Amino acid sequence: MSQRVYQAGENYKYPLIIKKILNTPLVYSPDKEIVYRDRVRLTYKTLYERINRLASGLEKLGVKQGNTVCVFDYDSNRYLEAYFAVPMMGAVLHTMNWRLSPETILYTMNHAEDDIVLVHADFLPLLESVWSKLTTVKKVILLKDDDKTPATKIPIALEYEEMLKNAQPAYDFPDLEENTRATIFYTTGTTGLPKGVYFSHRQLVLHTIGVSIASLYESGIGSLRSKDVYMPLTPMFHVHAWGVPYVATLLGTKQVYPGRYEPEAILKLIQREKVTFSHCVPAILLMVISHPMAKSVDLSHWQLDIGGSALPRGLAQAAMKLGIRVWAAYGMSETCPAVTFALLKETMEGLDAEKKLDYLIKTGVPFPLAEVEIVDNNDDFLPHDGKTNGELVIRTPWLTEAYYKEPERTKELWRKGWLHSGDVASIDEEGYVLITDRIKDVIKTGGEWISSLMLENLISQHEAVSEAAVIGVSNEKWGERPLALVVLKPQFKNKITGDDIKAFMNKFVDQGKLNSYAIPDRVEIVETIAKTSVGKINKVALKKQYAG
Repeated sequence: MSQRVYQAGENYKYPLIIKKILNTPLVYSPDKEIVYRDRVRLTYKTLYERINRLASGLEKLGVKQGNTVCVFDYDSNRYLEAYFAVPMMGAVLHTMNWRLSPETILYTMNHAEDDIVLVHADFLPLLESVWSKLTTVKKVILLKDDDKTPATKIPIALEYEEMLKNAQPAYDFPDLEENTRATIFYTTGTTGLPKGVYFSHRQLVLHTIGVSIASLYESGIGSLRSKDVYMPLTPMFHVHAWGVPYVATLLGTKQVYPGRYEPEAILKLIQREKVTFSHCVPAILLMVISHPMAKSVDLSHWQLDIGGSALPRGLAQAAMKLGIRVWAAYGMSETCPAVTFALLKETMEGLDAEKKLDYLIKTGVPFPLAEVEIVDNNDDFLPHDGKTNGELVIRTPWLTEAYYKEPERTKELWRKGWLHSGDVASIDEEGYVLITDRIKDVIKTGGEWISSLMLENLISQHEAVSEAAVIGVSNEKWGERPLALVVLKPQFKNKITGDDIKAFMNKFVDQGKLNSYAIPDRVEIVETIAKTSVGKINKVALKKQYAG
């Protein structure tokens, strides 16, 4: 508790700050578990003490309000502790995407002006590769999962557990001004330098409340309750693991952290800990359900929020065959990230399974406290008729105010009081958003626009298709033509050709779902499809690879 003394008659100005999130689970569910793989089991009571010890230990190392603490780690209880301790003491948490190139990591660390680094032993070589060029880092704390001390050229100030053991079990977390910056991380754009986005305590608390309210809707999917068992499959460095660790903590939900993403380990955790709620990008879902063990594990209690990129219908159907409940959601690094989710309204309960799936794979309706519109090139609003396409623009109280130290790029992001997403979308009469493409990925052929996401969704419904990506390639006559890249399921390799896929797509032309000019001229059967560091299809890399 803050030690400030209030005068008689002076009311308490309740700040929306992260430390307030911890009040509820410590009262409602202090003995619920926090699990890290097969290595650590805590309760909310012991988690809270460790959060206090972490803040106390960091303060001993010289961390003050306004300093930046960078974390390189897998999804773990340590990361959850840093989610709270660092911003609660008034410092800024920099969640490092360790999948970035060394050059990009160096840029982001210097740009964010990191003071202290918490680094897992596995990432010491990566940090070593940029160590001599870091300009602001003062001390390094080692995180490890065993008793081994790795050899390194980096001077290690302390080992994490040793620091907590020798730190004070109580810390006087201040009542910060709620607009104090709490977190920073960097976008994973594939062109240009990454952009820093940052969020305040107030924004993170409001995001937590908004997502918590959304989880109360009784639609058969999307609900997260205190009785659930939560396990993130979105890296904790990526947009606060979509903010759900804060939500799960507020609700006092049992939390399971999987560490390194390995499909067999994930499936064992789902089975052993009875995990009921996760979230991930489509590539992670595909990785898990493609593992042979998936067929022998009961997944009927598991529900999955899919974001980061569009949820292909074929992938959704494959998951549902295993009993998994899946639905799509949408957000961006710049939006903290929740904007829309594929809630099924009560009026849709009578729809058949295929019609429900039409809505579940859509981008969805806005979260509570979120507003969305579509605009034309002049930023004028367009009708919600489900047909008209425009750029999706957004308002919520948790959008990043600016790109860190980037005023010119901020002007591109914010116009006329709306955050511009760069995504092409339609909004129907029911308020459902459907992202049809990124503006930069729309295929322009002979004056007509073709949605690469729509083509990927249709291709994914072929029984032999594991993954699909569609890009536009230069064409002398038409300007651009679609090229489809397809990864086949193992049992169909060398049995299905590109012509088979094109013949399958012609069925959608016959059904009136697709124009004939949208069928790709070429369908390439490939072994893998390039991904970004957060598992999205890397269309910039694909366009470079297949430009000819």
